[in-house]
Amino acid sequence: MLWCCRRRRRWEVQGRSMMPTLSPGDQVLIDPRAYRLTTPQVGDIVLARHPFQSQLYLIKRIQSVDDNSYFLIGDNAPESTDSRVFHAVPLDCIVGKVTSFF
Repeated sequence: MLWCCRRRRRWEVQGRSMMPTLSPGDQVLIDPRAYRLTTPQVGDIVLARHPFQSQLYLIKRIQSVDDNSYFLIGDNAPESTDSRVFHAVPLDCIVGKVTSFF
C-alpha cells in the first residue's frame, strides 16, 4: 500500500522476509528521491521492483554492490525470496530507500 506523504511514501510490510527488523504489518517510509545524488550503499534497506514480476515490490537489504548491480537479501533468509534466487538487480529496479519504520 503506497500513499504520498510529501516526498516520502508510506508502505506496509507484507511478508516475514525482513524479520526481526521488520514484521508483517509494520509501516515504513520510502524516499523515492534518496538516490538522485548518491548511489545505494551496502546495508541500506530499499524498496525494489522484482526483476521478473514488475508489479511485485520487495523490501530488502543491500548486501553487496558490483558494477551497478545490487545484491538484495532479506534479514530472515529462510523466509526470503531475494537475489539468491533472482540474482543482483540493476539500479532501475530500486524504487527508494527505507528511511524510517514503525
